[in-house]
Amino acid sequence: MSVGIIGYSLAALFFFLFSALLLTSWRGRIEGIVLLSAVTVTAFWGLSAVFLLLQETALTVGVYFTLEVARNIAWFVFLLRLLQPLLQSANGDVRILRFLPAIVLGVSIVLFGLGLLASNYPNLVVLPMAASLQLFGHLGFAITGLTLVEQLFRNTRLEQRWAVKYLYFGIGALFVFDFFLYADALLFKQIDSDLWQARGFINALVVPMLVVAAARNPSWSVKIFISRKAVFHTTGLLGAGVYLLIMSAVGYYIRFYGGSWGKAAQVIFLFMAIATLTAILFSSHLRSRVKVFLSKHFFRYKYDYREEWLRIIHTLSDGEPGPRIRERVIKAVADLVDSGGGILWLRDDSGNYPCVSHWQAPLCQFTVMSESSLVDFFIAKDWIIDLEELKSSPALYEGLKLPDWVRDVKDAWLLVPIRHHGDLLGFLVLIRPRSPRQINWEDRDLLKTASQQAASYLALMQASEALARANQFEAFNRLSAFVVHDLKNLVAQLELVVTNAARHKNNPEFMEDAIRTVDNAANKMSRLLAQLRKGRFEKSNAQVVLVAEALQEAAREHAGFLPRPELAISDEEVRVVADKDRFAAVIGHLIKNAQEATPDDGYVRLAMCAMPGQIEITIEDNGSGMDDTFIRDHLFQPFETTKGNAGMGVGVYESREFVRALGGQIAVTSRIGKGTKFSVTLPIRIEEEEDMQMEISH
Repeated sequence: MSVGIIGYSLAALFFFLFSALLLTSWRGRIEGIVLLSAVTVTAFWGLSAVFLLLQETALTVGVYFTLEVARNIAWFVFLLRLLQPLLQSANGDVRILRFLPAIVLGVSIVLFGLGLLASNYPNLVVLPMAASLQLFGHLGFAITGLTLVEQLFRNTRLEQRWAVKYLYFGIGALFVFDFFLYADALLFKQIDSDLWQARGFINALVVPMLVVAAARNPSWSVKIFISRKAVFHTTGLLGAGVYLLIMSAVGYYIRFYGGSWGKAAQVIFLFMAIATLTAILFSSHLRSRVKVFLSKHFFRYKYDYREEWLRIIHTLSDGEPGPRIRERVIKAVADLVDSGGGILWLRDDSGNYPCVSHWQAPLCQFTVMSESSLVDFFIAKDWIIDLEELKSSPALYEGLKLPDWVRDVKDAWLLVPIRHHGDLLGFLVLIRPRSPRQINWEDRDLLKTASQQAASYLALMQASEALARANQFEAFNRLSAFVVHDLKNLVAQLELVVTNAARHKNNPEFMEDAIRTVDNAANKMSRLLAQLRKGRFEKSNAQVVLVAEALQEAAREHAGFLPRPELAISDEEVRVVADKDRFAAVIGHLIKNAQEATPDDGYVRLAMCAMPGQIEITIEDNGSGMDDTFIRDHLFQPFETTKGNAGMGVGVYESREFVRALGGQIAVTSRIGKGTKFSVTLPIRIEEEEDMQMEISH
């Protein structure tokens, strides 16, 4: 008997706990009500079995069998509820399951009535088969339950079985054991005592599987509200009671085995236990932790996090990118707790935190230094500072001392740190809402999560601003490098004039050429400086350029260096649209490179060939040449050079960019020790193309 009492007691306890879990934790549709009913009836059925084992009377027997029938019907109704979508779309042979509840209810009422008659009127001759009919009825219940479980399992899609398989295993195990129990009883004309007592343990072992299934199907739960204060105080009383019971047991043990010191030791121990309990119950820190634990694990959240998250993202992303993102960050975080406004501080390049933006609050001009106690506190704790809480309980903030400017911010309420990848990017001061409001752990968690999301936007904005500044400096540096490169070529021309002046100063032609060279260099330097101020490759500088004149000018400027460039032009009238100075400088640079790579007794040949729609300019030499690897990986890269300190590595890169800007292409072929050939292909002016096509047609 003791084994059966333990088994059914465990079953009743587990099902009652399951009922409490459904009541306090989940929410859902009508399936939850039906499941709760089945679980509760099963719990009372297990409890009735305990009373039946303790004292077998007509009342306990009648209550037990009534609850067993009710338990089976409750589980049938729950299974049929799950089968409802199947029944609505199934064929006729499955729709017969609609009538099972009525049939089972009728049979159970008949069997229960016969059982009562057999118990109360044993002298009736017409009822000798009542016990067998009851066994047949219980066997029919088991078969019906197994049929419903089989229908559910077979008609559940594979991807959905993960959520309900433990329900099928658990309820199926109950009905399989009932089938075995009552089939054995029908065979031997009596219920096996050992099997019946083991039935309580079987029901208890099934509960974890049902709990897992319910956890995987939140829609089976029941909506209910329980006061958080009630749960908190009830938990406190239960905890205190359990604590006192344990302490009493320990005190009894001390007195029983303490000898002559037993009673005194017991009194001392109980006094210490009660004093400890009192200190714990009046600990605000412990009470706060218990409240947070209960709120997190036993109550629904106060926020719809999906809606809050979508609203935060919409607020942060709604609007133009740029500095206005700071204001949107304040608004997104402040709206979470109905704050009336806020002020934002962000870290600058020096590591300090100046005030950078505000929303519905006056701007504060104070800059928080990186070594301030507020910054140190945010870095160490990452806590949201509630100024009212700090005023009433400063010990919670470990002696934090706020700067004086915080008191000057009217209606300052919360200080929210903004962290990005573990670093303190900044912080917010939120203004008190119009209606009084207290924040709890959930508000703090949401504020911290939102601030982290906002931090990514702020960090992206800062990175974009830094990148824009870097791009401006890079563009200026590149332009400066190009200008310096051109100046270097002009300086080389002037040095050549100075070098030859000592020998040819009495030559009028030389002097005239020197003056023209100096004047040309001065004009080019003036134009380069103007371009440095305004920018390069402006469309206003483009003009129709005679290619022959530009090539002749480039060859003439480099005629003072060896080997002297050889010029061959096929058409004197071909024109292109370009900046004349830049076009001549590009060609001149390619000539200069060819001269530097070729011995004085070699050759540098400059040629122009006109074709329909385009021209090809070639600069060819028989100098040292380049290998394919250098051409592929280094030749057209900026600041790559083989001249050491004598070169800047921007000439060929600038030449390619200029040619591409004109819609042309530049190509190079070279062999080590054999020489190099640059080919520049450019589109000619459309009128010239039409004239050439007419000449070809004639």
